[in-house]
Amino acid sequence: MSIKVKGFLKDVGGASRVTALRKASIENASASPDPKDPIRELADKLHPSGMEFIVESVRDASPTSKIFRFRSADGHIPPFQAGQYVNFRLRIGGSELTRPYTISSAPFEARGEEGFFEVTIRRNRPYLVPDWFFENAKPGVRIKGNMPFGTFYWEPLRDSKNVVAIAGGSGITPFLSMAREIAFGEMRDVSLTILYGSVRSDDIVLKEELDRAERASENVRVIHFLSGDPDWRGEKGFVTRELIEKYSGDDPTYMFCGPLAMFRLVRGIMDCMGVTCRRFRRDVISQPSDPTALDGWPEGNEKKSYYITVTRGIHEDVIKASGAEPVAVALERAAIPVDTHCRGGECGFCRSRLISGTVFIPSFGDGRRLMDKEMGWFHACSAYPTSDLRIKIPIL
Repeated sequence: MSIKVKGFLKDVGGASRVTALRKASIENASASPDPKDPIRELADKLHPSGMEFIVESVRDASPTSKIFRFRSADGHIPPFQAGQYVNFRLRIGGSELTRPYTISSAPFEARGEEGFFEVTIRRNRPYLVPDWFFENAKPGVRIKGNMPFGTFYWEPLRDSKNVVAIAGGSGITPFLSMAREIAFGEMRDVSLTILYGSVRSDDIVLKEELDRAERASENVRVIHFLSGDPDWRGEKGFVTRELIEKYSGDDPTYMFCGPLAMFRLVRGIMDCMGVTCRRFRRDVISQPSDPTALDGWPEGNEKKSYYITVTRGIHEDVIKASGAEPVAVALERAAIPVDTHCRGGECGFCRSRLISGTVFIPSFGDGRRLMDKEMGWFHACSAYPTSDLRIKIPIL
């Protein structure tokens, strides 16, 4: 390969020629500024800074679950991948809470003037946010939020076209989105086998929706296995290596979404099967309601309480926190705004500075960069106080 050299003076004088051309362009430009910025406009459409959603309808997904359909107040829903989530901003009492919910409808359903998206929420125990949705999210109600977020979706440059999805309970939602996109949308060259664990046959979340997608496409197959229904005629018990290998096929990409206990079981099976990290993908694992189930949990910390000094700019607050709750939950209870998205320690939106004190961070929910660990940063949604703390959080 040869490089043409124009001469010493012409080569070293290139910068001055660029400067001269720039000055000429400025002199010849219109005196009236052009306010249009096509790059900015495109970025705003793909990643809106804030949105408002309108509840269009609510219908049952099982005896304990409901499907909430939303439209965008301004008519625009940004494109998303099957498996991504929406982050709602809810005003409950004196606090503003942010909560993520995976989109259970398919990407193709959000396109056009009549586009919509759906989330499926389960209410099988007294939790603040699910309770709020069941009692307050009626047709016509407006809710603020942002979308889309998350990296848990099928990627053709990385993943096999043979996908084996392993789900438990409400963890079925990203896989329904994929199943519908395969059956009715644009992922028709992907084969999806869903191994879906539930307790009873009369409370399988989204069963009718899954049946509809399975009937519509030969590339969608749903295998239910039940742990608490002795009369069930299909697969029974918990997920096993034998069950996974039975339905895997050739060169699969495994994807998992479900509770922590099930993840531990599936992770162990993947290791025994020799599945590489490239071929095993998992969604964000939410913090469990009982933190003592976390590996390495400091014994007795759930019975203790601490004080957290919270710095925002020049303002300071001192709040009380339980050792059994993440720092973000303590901030929310005290009506101190904190920006959380994934609620599993991975996205980094609630990144905060630990000035003094100690926290416990579960290994599966530690999405910090190495430099953040060295410099004392932590993610508030997955860090539990183990002493009095002094922290610094972003101003919202």
